[in-house]
Amino acid sequence: MNRSRPPAMEEQEEVESLSDHEEEEEEALVCELGELDIGRREGDPEPESARAESRPSLDEVEGILRYEFSDKRLLEEALTHYSFADKTFCYERLEYVGDSVLNLLFAKEQYFRYPDLPPGSLTRLRAANVDTEKLARVAIKHGLHRYLRHRKPVFEEQIQEFKRAILDYPLHSSGLIDVPKALADIVESTIGAVFIDCNFSLDTVWKVFKSLLEPIISPSALKLHPVTELYELCQKKSLKLRFVDLWSESSSFIVFVNDQLVGRGTYKAKKDIALNRAAKDALENIGRFLGVGEKTYEDDSDLKKLKRCNEL
Repeated sequence: MNRSRPPAMEEQEEVESLSDHEEEEEEALVCELGELDIGRREGDPEPESARAESRPSLDEVEGILRYEFSDKRLLEEALTHYSFADKTFCYERLEYVGDSVLNLLFAKEQYFRYPDLPPGSLTRLRAANVDTEKLARVAIKHGLHRYLRHRKPVFEEQIQEFKRAILDYPLHSSGLIDVPKALADIVESTIGAVFIDCNFSLDTVWKVFKSLLEPIISPSALKLHPVTELYELCQKKSLKLRFVDLWSESSSFIVFVNDQLVGRGTYKAKKDIALNRAAKDALENIGRFLGVGEKTYEDDSDLKKLKRCNEL
């Protein structure tokens, strides 16, 4: 016995059929637009698929290190910023390991290489070789920054600015330039990854990274921080030193010695860099203003650039 369906039911099914068809057409259109990238405006970030295709292979990092990982996942983790995935898979834990390993490696190396250096000098020497700027330079020199996986467009601008700034300071700026911390982080995290992958062999890690960390700062090349040097000089000469913080007004510091203005430093992005630049400017000027008859700062190429740097 055939039973006819009520007209209302037939209309409802027809509407649902049309709705399903429209959804299919909409999905096809979305896919097509996604492939053509029509909706992306100039300056918008690339789709993730495009970034993934343009991102260099992590296999190349093994060539830079001359070390082949047993667990490739460690290398991937070492070069992944939390913005790319999440806190559960990023380089932060490996950075923690690598920081400790690197400090221990330099402590061991310097202990045997410089048997006559006291602990205080060894500590300053180690600090200079493992600080943020030194490790960031390592990342740039060997191109490790190209493998950093992240979703922070500002990183690219910061890295390019850093690459330009270090041209004025062949070895180290002693706190005068802005350093993208992520660059140093990935060096430490990669050290941590190798340390774990090679079954915790310090000798293997040192063999892999010793040449990559060149040039290693020696006692003869070690500079005092400009603020420290200025304080020590004024104490030695019984001079009255005073820093004036003008950060809230002009992002700058000025320096007075014996109530005479001898230095100024300005940097908008970071307060401590402005302070460091003011101290270095004072070190350059203090002899001329006050007749302090000794060399107050090592003569190198960056001194000629200081005036321009202070104006940035």
